[in-house]
Amino acid sequence: MARFVDRVVLHATAGNGGHGCVSVHREKFKPLGGPDGGNGGRGGDVVLTVDPSVHTLLDFHHHPHQSAGNGRPGAGKHRNGGDGAGLELRVPDGTVVHDEHGAVLADLTGAGAQFVVARGGRAGLGNASLASTRRKAPGFALLGEPGESMDVVLELKSMADVGLVGFPSAGKSSLIAAMSAARPKIADYPFTTLVPNLGVVSAGEVVYTVADVPGLIPGAADGKGLGLDFLRHIERCAVLVHVLDCATLDPGRDPVSDLDAIEAELAQYFESVADLQDRPRIVALNKIDVPEARDLADLVTASLVERGYRVFEISAVSHEGLRELSFALAALVAADRASRASDAPKRIIISPRAVDDSGFTVSPDPSEADTFIVRGSKPERWVRQTQFDNDEAVGYLADRLARLGVEQELAKLGAEPGASVVIGDYVFDFEPTSGMADEEYQPHRRGTDERLSVDTRPNADDRLAAKKGRRVPHELDS
Repeated sequence: MARFVDRVVLHATAGNGGHGCVSVHREKFKPLGGPDGGNGGRGGDVVLTVDPSVHTLLDFHHHPHQSAGNGRPGAGKHRNGGDGAGLELRVPDGTVVHDEHGAVLADLTGAGAQFVVARGGRAGLGNASLASTRRKAPGFALLGEPGESMDVVLELKSMADVGLVGFPSAGKSSLIAAMSAARPKIADYPFTTLVPNLGVVSAGEVVYTVADVPGLIPGAADGKGLGLDFLRHIERCAVLVHVLDCATLDPGRDPVSDLDAIEAELAQYFESVADLQDRPRIVALNKIDVPEARDLADLVTASLVERGYRVFEISAVSHEGLRELSFALAALVAADRASRASDAPKRIIISPRAVDDSGFTVSPDPSEADTFIVRGSKPERWVRQTQFDNDEAVGYLADRLARLGVEQELAKLGAEPGASVVIGDYVFDFEPTSGMADEEYQPHRRGTDERLSVDTRPNADDRLAAKKGRRVPHELDS
C-alpha cells in the first residue's frame, strides 16, 4: 500500500576522490624516463533534481542513506583514474532542503531544478603533475580528498494553485472529488483525510490544481489534530478556499465561528509568511442540498460579504454552484500567474574576494594555551591530501604552507617553539627552523627530504616545518 511521506531526514555521502599515482617510466635504455603517475578521479556528487512524476518522499523514508561513487586511483603511463559516478536523487516539485539546524539551503521549484547536497572529493594529483624544475621526479603523490557527508531534512510543500481548508467533515474531500478526477477517501466520520489530496480542475482554458489538507480544529497550530503536519502544503497556494459546513450538528458551531477559528489557526501557524494575509480568500458554504443548511447559508451570506469575502453556496453532492466556483477560482489563479510572470528577474549578487584576503586565518585557541588554529579551505585541503608517511610529501606540504604565508602569520602572533598548530583534523608542532621554500631546493632522493633531519637544518627565517618524529599528525580526540 502506497504511503504519503512529506518530511524525511536524508544522509548523503559524496564519493571520495581517487589517489594520485607514484610511478617512474622505465624502458630499455631509459631506466629513469621521468615521472608518469596519473591523477586520480573526482568523487561523485549527490544531487537533488525535481521530477514532476514524483509526488512523495517515500523512497527516502525507506532508504535514508544515499552515497555516490568514489573516484578511481591513477596509474602509471599517465593514466588518470575514472571519476566516481554521481548520484541523482529525484524529488517532488516544491521540496525544501534544510540543514540540521533548520536553515533553508534550497527551495526546489520547477521541473529540472537541482541542488548539490554533497560534493565529491577532489582528485589527488599524480607525481607527473607535481613535477617541476626543482622536483624533476617526485617520489610522492597527493591523496584524494574525502567527499562531503551531509545530513539534511527534506520537506515537501505541494505546488497547488488552490488550497481547501476547513473543519473535519466539512466536505473538502467531497468537493475535490466533485470538481476533479481525484478520488480521495470519503466517510462520515472526522479525520477521514490523513494526507493531502491533489486534484486537477479545468475551467475554460485555465487548468489548475486543488489541494486539501486534513481537517483543522482549534489548537491545530499548537499540535492538536492532524492539520499541523500538513499546513505547509497550502503555503504556496495562490488562493485559499474556506469550506464551511452549513449542516453541522455540533453545538456551538456555525459557519461564521468556524471561519474565525480557522483564520486564527492560519495566522498563528503562518506568522512568518508575510503575504498570507494578502492571499485571496473565497468562502464556500457547503451542503446546501440539506434544507436546513440552505437556510443557514442564506442567513450568514450577508455577514460574510460585509467582511469582504466572495461567498459561493455549493453542494458537493448535487454539484450545485460548483461551476461558478470553479470559474471564479480559475480567474484568481490566472491573475496570480500573470503577476508572477511579470515579476522582474531576481538579481544575482556577486561578492568578489577582498584584495587583502589571504585565504586563511590564524587565531589563538582560547581554550588551550600555546595552541593556534589555522582555518582556510586551501591549508585544510592540503593537509587532507598529504601522505604523512612520505617525508618528501611532508616537505612539499611545508613549502606550500610557507608560500601561503601561514608561518609568517604564526610568527606575528608570537608562536613559540613547541606550540601546537591545528589545521583541520590534525595537530602539528611549530618548530622555528630555517626553510628553503623560497630557494631552489631540490630533493636528493625520491621520497625523502633532508630538511626533516635535525642535523641538516640550515639557519634562516622561521617557518612551519615538519620535524621528523615530532610532526607526525594525529587525529584530534575532541
